[in-house]
Amino acid sequence: MDYSPRINQLLLTFTDGFKEHRNDLSALLLTPEKHLWLGSDETSTIERLSFIDTTNFAEHKQFHVASFISLPAPEEEEIDIEGLAYADYYLWFIGSHSYKRKKPKAEFSDDKNIKRLAKIASEPNRYIIGRIPLVDGELFPFCEHPKNPDVQLSAAKLEVTQQGNLLMEALADDPHLGFFVKATIPGKDNGFDMEGVAVCKNRIFLGLRGPVLRGWAIILEIELENSGPGLLRLKNITADGKGYKKHFLFLNGLGIRDLFLDGEDLLILAGPTMDLDGPVQVYRVKNGADLQENVLNYPEFVLDIPYGNRDEHAEGITLFHEITGVPSLLAVYDSPAKNRLVGDGGVLADVFKLN
Repeated sequence: MDYSPRINQLLLTFTDGFKEHRNDLSALLLTPEKHLWLGSDETSTIERLSFIDTTNFAEHKQFHVASFISLPAPEEEEIDIEGLAYADYYLWFIGSHSYKRKKPKAEFSDDKNIKRLAKIASEPNRYIIGRIPLVDGELFPFCEHPKNPDVQLSAAKLEVTQQGNLLMEALADDPHLGFFVKATIPGKDNGFDMEGVAVCKNRIFLGLRGPVLRGWAIILEIELENSGPGLLRLKNITADGKGYKKHFLFLNGLGIRDLFLDGEDLLILAGPTMDLDGPVQVYRVKNGADLQENVLNYPEFVLDIPYGNRDEHAEGITLFHEITGVPSLLAVYDSPAKNRLVGDGGVLADVFKLN
């Protein structure tokens, strides 16, 4: 397979306490202060690394989401952070919003593993769509807007409900997604699974790994407004009073694994919905920040990203122009190959040329 040229590799160095989670990185973001922000699909924390040089980010600092917003379950239960975005001094993050099916384990008998495959569960913390003020590289529960002292920035989340949150309630009757929501289909079974967030002004774009409908992937668009201290609600944004819009994209049958805004364009990291290794590709939606409803979109293919055999699954992307000085993209991997692991806390990420 002809992959886009890899410009470089970047060493990410974490503290010992996070060592095991370098194997399950699932969200990535470079902010103007040259900090890398990362999320894991096994924790309820957000990680920050600082720029050392063009091939190294280190000085790991960890932030507990529960220190900024209230979680519906103990923080020991993962949020399964699958996307990070930055806009107007807010760091936005999302959980997967997915059900999960227990997987077979080598130490169990076939009989026990077959029973495990029948067990489906979800966790309340996975249904978080939240924001935290981010100023000068630090997160705050609340603070003044740096450029407008009359505006108070505050951490908040979309209101949680018995069905997960207000968005999941709204989607329960959707003609395309309602069946998947109500049937509690696990994410890796082509069920509902949110991976990737991008924010443009007051518009929030949410990428779905699944379901993929007859080869068509879906991006949800929402706007949020304050509904109480630390709480947000959906704003009605359609002519018929719905709190969300749907955008359909043909990604050669792949689902969405991450989103990133490049100016007015929307970059999409695409990968399999099911439990497969690849293919993994990047697409560009021209003027993606202004997607129109009731249009079938055919994004432009940009590059292939390598994948392994039961490892090397690209999960997060971020623009890296500011570090390399040329158009480029940084990618991190879930289940990285062993040769990516460096020392006790390091892992290598890839920098790709971006056309």
